[in-house]
Amino acid sequence: MFDKLEDILFRYEEVLKELSEPDVLNDQPRYQKLMKEQADLEPIVQKYKEYKDVKAGIEDSLAILDEETDEELRELAKEELSECRGRIDGIENELRILLLPKDPNDDKNVIVEIRAGAGGDEAALFAADLYRMYCRFAESNRWKIDTMNSNENGIGGFKEIVFMINGLGAYSKLKYESGVHRVQRVPATESGGRIHTSTATVAIMPEVEEVEVELDMNDCRFDVFRASGNGGQCVNTTDSAVRLTHIPTGIVISCQDEKSQLKNKDKALKVLRARLYELERAKAHDAEAEARRSQIGTGDRSEKIRTYNYPQGRVTDHRIKLTLHKLDSIINGDLDEMLNSLIAADQAAKLANMSEEK
Repeated sequence: MFDKLEDILFRYEEVLKELSEPDVLNDQPRYQKLMKEQADLEPIVQKYKEYKDVKAGIEDSLAILDEETDEELRELAKEELSECRGRIDGIENELRILLLPKDPNDDKNVIVEIRAGAGGDEAALFAADLYRMYCRFAESNRWKIDTMNSNENGIGGFKEIVFMINGLGAYSKLKYESGVHRVQRVPATESGGRIHTSTATVAIMPEVEEVEVELDMNDCRFDVFRASGNGGQCVNTTDSAVRLTHIPTGIVISCQDEKSQLKNKDKALKVLRARLYELERAKAHDAEAEARRSQIGTGDRSEKIRTYNYPQGRVTDHRIKLTLHKLDSIINGDLDEMLNSLIAADQAAKLANMSEEK
């Protein structure tokens, strides 16, 4: 590990030197690439420098204890030694986490698909609650939300809603949200006061660039139709809505939220690329079953990941056995504690898997 850290430190200093050269400033693509590399390396370098400082503190304290006879200085050295030894293991663990292979999709925007599951109108209302929850979380991170398609049920719920969240690191935070979300509550439509259980499925997909997925346009069929629902006079009176069918896979995507047919086509293609990319990733996961077990959840849409229990005011994530009694704040977008716990659990599982492989 420490040989690797020395290599990273050396490369970091090389990058800083290159960034100070005038010809690099005039070459914007190269400059941007180096800036990103610096940003990726900096947290590791800072933590490694902290480790070296603490290690030097231990050595200095031991030297004082070996050579010094003054009791007051020896007591100070003992305190310093105790403090440094208390910090060293934690810093080493943080370094191991920083050295874990980074998910290449972590910095990407995400496409989110939410679909009502079992439960009829109540499931659609729950899907709308989840949509608002993610929107508020995105707003708290100053990320932009762009709705791509929605299918309302007439009472404020969504049978389906697809939207994009644009923001650096959106995928790194939200990638653990894929799966079945379950709600237990008394529906607004229930006159007898009985608790019902309903579900909604969430799919989180990284936005994919054109070069990342080979897409033959001859495999795509576009149909246009008149948009339905709320959308304004222009949307509802022109054939601006688009239905994209990918013939080899049978994937069908509808987009109708834009007034422009061209913009709806572009959005439909973005969703298609993301879905095709996810299909390829799913195949890779199946081929690497052991690696998949080291992840927190599979990201499968059929996997029940979380329950929102309204009578008890709790949210339980079943993958990490975490229960938080703060349902109101979570459903209003306060997802940090839940997501940070999932990230920590995922990192711990990967570290344990790496140790087993050694």
